[in-house]
Amino acid sequence: MKSVMAIAFRSHDDANVRRHTVKLEHVSVRVYEPVSEHAGAGMLFIHGGGYVMGQARMNDPDCNRIVSELGMSVVSVDYRLAPKHPYPAPLDDCYKAWLWFLDNAELLGVDPSRIVVAGQSAGGGLAAALCQRILDEGGSQPAVQLLYYPMIDDRTATREDLTPVRHIAWNNENNFFGWSAYLGHPPDDGSEIPRWAVPSRRPDLSNLPPAWIGVGDKDLFYGENLDYAERLSKDGVESELEIVEDVPHGFDALAPEADISRDFREASFDFLRRRLGIDS
Repeated sequence: MKSVMAIAFRSHDDANVRRHTVKLEHVSVRVYEPVSEHAGAGMLFIHGGGYVMGQARMNDPDCNRIVSELGMSVVSVDYRLAPKHPYPAPLDDCYKAWLWFLDNAELLGVDPSRIVVAGQSAGGGLAAALCQRILDEGGSQPAVQLLYYPMIDDRTATREDLTPVRHIAWNNENNFFGWSAYLGHPPDDGSEIPRWAVPSRRPDLSNLPPAWIGVGDKDLFYGENLDYAERLSKDGVESELEIVEDVPHGFDALAPEADISRDFREASFDFLRRRLGIDS
């Protein structure tokens, strides 16, 4: 995972993107806007890091690309991290950022009904949890949820058959630590799981936004991602599942310019174009 972070924290600028930071209570958001043509849509983006590491700026390349290729404004959340700030602090920060985005959508040239919630890894887990919380809290709903290899089920960390497997970038020992730090106790130890803490624990997934889930078949989260996608479809949520063969967790960050990474990104972008009515 450290190798992914080292790559991600390289400085990236884009002449087509205007970027600034806004500080809110307990959280800041990194705002990316197109310099010229705007599609009128937006994305709330949530970074990964196992709930215990990472910053919004590590996804500068991803957010720049979204702005440049889709003409969307992007708001990336610098949420607090476990174990210093366990659940619900990270999700509270994402929810606060969501409300800020809605309040400031017009200033950012965004139609509030065309805002996407997206995230990678633990950020994908927070994105899924945020969609559940927004649904339960009422009010404006995200147009879609875009989940890149999301970390959404603490029970994976207790599977002894997965622990000896040498998963690249994020293994099950890392997973056990990440979930323990986030939940404040070891995963699946009999403790009560708060609502929204673990997206896969939600018994009913109906009425959630349409979903795109992308994952490699060598990813530790492969099984839990397939299960979540199947449950969404079973509960009547329109969803698309993109499986990439023979790649590990975070492969697109490890090799962002590889053809397989480009194709992976394009699959998610095509989903957004179709769902949001964005011209190619």
